Amino acid sequence: CALRSKQWYQRRVRGKSTLVNSLFLTDLYAKRVNIPAIDRINKTVTIETNCVEIEEKGVRLRLTVVDTPGFGDALNNDKCEEAIISYIGNQYEAYLQDESGLNRRNIVDNRVHCCLYFISPYGRGLKPIDIKFMRSLHDKVNIVPVIAKADTLTKGEIRSFKARILEEIEEASIRIYQFPECDSDEDEDFVEMNKDLKESLPFAVIGSNTFIVKEGNRVIGRQYPWGVVEVENPEHSDFAKLRNMLIRTHMQDLK
Repeated sequence: CALRSKQWYQRRVRGKSTLVNSLFLTDLYAKRVNIPAIDRINKTVTIETNCVEIEEKGVRLRLTVVDTPGFGDALNNDKCEEAIISYIGNQYEAYLQDESGLNRRNIVDNRVHCCLYFISPYGRGLKPIDIKFMRSLHDKVNIVPVIAKADTLTKGEIRSFKARILEEIEEASIRIYQFPECDSDEDEDFVEMNKDLKESLPFAVIGSNTFIVKEGNRVIGRQYPWGVVEVENPEHSDFAKLRNMLIRTHMQDLK
């Protein structure tokens, strides 16, 4: 088995921790203590890293998930992105120093390769802090916008919200991750999948770690009085598309 190292960053938003645990089939936040809202008002942004190893088709992949508790929680968020930008810059600097050294064969790549930027489903679009943060980061890391808790929206609302987010991103001149163009001789299935992923941005996702029995089958989802929302059902969520993109189909391109 080969071991590959990737590092992801997620911004704090409700539903994010559950989704990250769903993506990597683990519990990265078991020991985290929830801080009361009143105590988060004056809390500064901190950097937390958690490592997890997963295996995909015989390839062991080591992921470092970088979380930033406190981001966007304060009354004054003018400089809340500075700690994150500094962390990303420091990881690149450390990698360059290691690469120019003598022991280059044992380098551990701790650079941040992708930022999953979680957007709240509550509201009419991007908030000023969203625009400011993505602008400050888009030339340093691949930004993949994600709409959290998509089960709070209808299909029509999701389509409208996605269009609004993309429009605001373009108006703000924010550069998000661009899926590569396929060659003319590329496999037709991959071309279609790449097109589908591109058209799915921003990914509208649902997270859950609960197994539910539906029609005799065990599925990961959420139980509601009106039915079951399946995390990995493409009719209910873009979760499977996001996971495949990060871990399988576009992992090398993100690097």
